[in-house]
Amino acid sequence: MQNVTIYSTPTCHFCHMAKDFFKEKNIAYTEYDVASNLEKRKEMVEKSGQMGVPVIVIGDEIIVGFNKPKIASLLGL
Repeated sequence: MQNVTIYSTPTCHFCHMAKDFFKEKNIAYTEYDVASNLEKRKEMVEKSGQMGVPVIVIGDEIIVGFNKPKIASLLGL
């Protein structure tokens, strides 16, 4: 199983959709709240080049936004 990380904020609708998708598929993930964690926000911007959330990292792949088909493909679902 690949490592899955999501950079999100508490008020982001697409972040909630992504996390619900991971839970539904029993995908373990690490979550960082970039609204309150400035260090992780900086890390997210350095990785993705932007401030939009969610930023989802699966293995070495970075996905900006909730791109369900791409996420499913990368996870082999």
